[in-house]
Amino acid sequence: MIPRELVKKLRKIEIHTARLANDQLAGSYHSVFKGRGMAFSEVRQYQPGDDVRFIDWNVSARMNDTYVKVFTEEREMTVMLLVDLSASELFGSVAAPKRDTVAEVAALLAFSAIKNNDRVGLIVFSDRVEKFVPPKKGKGHVMRVVTEILNAEPAGKGTDVRVALDLLGHVQKRKCVTFLISDFIAHGYERSLRVASAKHDLIPIQISDPREQALPDLGLLLVEDLETGELVEVDTTSKRARDAYAARFARKRAEREQLFRRLDLDHLMIQTDQPYVRPIAELFRLRQKRVRYG
Repeated sequence: MIPRELVKKLRKIEIHTARLANDQLAGSYHSVFKGRGMAFSEVRQYQPGDDVRFIDWNVSARMNDTYVKVFTEEREMTVMLLVDLSASELFGSVAAPKRDTVAEVAALLAFSAIKNNDRVGLIVFSDRVEKFVPPKKGKGHVMRVVTEILNAEPAGKGTDVRVALDLLGHVQKRKCVTFLISDFIAHGYERSLRVASAKHDLIPIQISDPREQALPDLGLLLVEDLETGELVEVDTTSKRARDAYAARFARKRAEREQLFRRLDLDHLMIQTDQPYVRPIAELFRLRQKRVRYG
């Protein structure tokens, strides 16, 4: 049985993200993420302005009139959510841990997908694959995906992006849209990222807490690494220490974004203290503009 508190959280996420998907992302999602191509639908009588290349000469000869073939977009597409639930996702200095933002972002993308009749699959990972949910359609399936994220009790604490990307290569043979949602406190995943991005439309989404980017002046702190359990004493009164901390985050971010650009990947960073729908909508708008103008 699902705990009552989890049911309340699930319901809140469902109402909030489903509305956002309907009101703010549905149109841009459809135009940005295309289906597999065009499929033959029917033939109809020729109308002025129709492309003469689509005239069906066999049918036209039989009917003693001009008929054209009509094609429709094969809309159905598969969206895979690769969701990092390592121990570092439990960190949060604002209202909630990063994990809550991860769940809401995943839900928003999933509801956008099913509104367009796409299938949604899930890979939950830490330093191992924690859960695989095969792609399916429907609101009920999306709620299962979100429940799996909220209800997960990962066996691993660390982060290994490779295991999720490698599993994606095994279970998803056809091209799909893949959202890789993580804080990217990880290393050694470059080759797997390159292989996956060559086959799939891969979009990394980094979830970041403001305290990961800069330390406040709070005196002497004992800081725990949630993934390794290591305790480190940090003197936050030292400007040099605070500057070094901020510089390290900025350097890691720059290196990661350079990798994404080198692989020609659209990517974004979502901060837990800011609304997440705006950067997602902006990403969709940029992709939409690129699709429109080439």
